[in-house]
Amino acid sequence: MDITDDEYDTQTLNAMRESIQNMSKFNQIEILRILSSRKEVTINENKYGIHINLTEIPTDILNELQVYIQYVTTQELQLSQAEKQKEDYKNIYFVKDNKDKIVNKSKYATSL
Repeated sequence: MDITDDEYDTQTLNAMRESIQNMSKFNQIEILRILSSRKEVTINENKYGIHINLTEIPTDILNELQVYIQYVTTQELQLSQAEKQKEDYKNIYFVKDNKDKIVNKSKYATSL
């Protein structure tokens, strides 16, 4: 079933669903907060979790969800890059074998 706005076709809604399902619990709770603050959204809850039919959500709320998903994705990418850089620095400067090599190279450089 298509919604009124062509921007949110079935494929886009499925991508949004997958993004939300793959988020951490903290971010999923924030999504739920966004949705529960709007009375146009019907939230169904059972013993398996909370279920929301994205095809019934108005476009303005979907836009808000899309902005939040983009924010979380960008944040996770930046954190991942920072962690990788931190790990690289750790491996270069704080691993005992590498530290010895750096010290030894500096000794050779000064003794010439």
